[in-house]
Amino acid sequence: MTRITIAGGALLAALCLVISAAPAKAATASRSEFGKMPDGRAIEAVTLTNGHGVSVRVISYGAAIQSVMTPDRDGKLADIVLGYPSLDGYINQPQYFGATVGRFANRIAKGRFTIDGKSYQTPTNNGPNSLHGGLQGFDKVVWTVTGVKQGPVASATLAYASPDGDQGYPGTLKTTATYSLDEQDHLTIDYRAKTDKPTIVNLSNHAYWNLSGEGSGSVLDDLVTIDAAEITPVDSTLIPTGAFQSVAGTPFDFRTPKPLGQDIRDARSEQLLFGKGYDMNWVVSRTAVAAPRPMASVTDPKSGRVIEVSSTQPGLQFYSGNFLDGTVIGKSERTYRQSDAFVMEPQMFPDTPNHPDFGSAVLRPGKQYENIIIFRFSTEKR
Repeated sequence: MTRITIAGGALLAALCLVISAAPAKAATASRSEFGKMPDGRAIEAVTLTNGHGVSVRVISYGAAIQSVMTPDRDGKLADIVLGYPSLDGYINQPQYFGATVGRFANRIAKGRFTIDGKSYQTPTNNGPNSLHGGLQGFDKVVWTVTGVKQGPVASATLAYASPDGDQGYPGTLKTTATYSLDEQDHLTIDYRAKTDKPTIVNLSNHAYWNLSGEGSGSVLDDLVTIDAAEITPVDSTLIPTGAFQSVAGTPFDFRTPKPLGQDIRDARSEQLLFGKGYDMNWVVSRTAVAAPRPMASVTDPKSGRVIEVSSTQPGLQFYSGNFLDGTVIGKSERTYRQSDAFVMEPQMFPDTPNHPDFGSAVLRPGKQYENIIIFRFSTEKR
């Protein structure tokens, strides 16, 4: 037998070398079944988890975020997105919970738009207007999980091909949604799309956030910051008028942090009356950018949780959960009521196809649409 002896200092150095050479704990990705469609098709769930215990579950129905677990300032984990515990809720009581919305996120006036002089009609499913793609938007279809990767950045890629004429939109649109989670607690969503005919595209995610935990009640005390000096005001059907309105001196000025509920009941604001609260587009810039830039942040004073939102898109639709009416029972077996969550959707401006001053939502063959959204999770001490 050979005995090896190492002096104390050398032993410590050797141990340090081994420890420093050990790989950091990698983020993981696991697959499971979430349920079956009425026609028997299986719906997959992919759960991404990093070394800090942050986890994100994405389901292939609607390419939707079904769960996000993050720690509060004391390290206690909670699920901070609204949703259902099983597939039945997503099918039978669609609320866009966590869903990918498209082909055209948000509203199109009267469901009509024109490309190269030709008019198109999509179904109207929100009063006189089309909302989130029509009667069967991307939130109500089965996506295919095409790739799952482990850390240091864990990810899941889902794909869906919308056929030519789907909901009245021209062209076959091939879309991917890649959800990634890293060790810095960034959840990144990368939407991409290509078409074989000129069409319009505007994709976003519709997660409802409650930083104290879904089902925990009102978010009106949350401190909101939105880095935008203008909104696009809307008419009584929530369609933009085409104007750009300064937020200065209005309830829509979130350039410095303020409680979400501070001005939400200001009866002098016609815009708040139309939306029954906040439900409009903030103009972060007039054009899209190549790399994600900060748009907004929300801090929950109770839990200390913070979410920061960045995107490549020019607009941010901020919605204060105004139409949650207590008829939905969520994962916590509690009802969801008005202002029990907020939604932040980075996207093109609503009704862009009918407002030339808003830019262009047209995607042409040979080009690629992309919207990169980053949600960064952190905590703030007392």
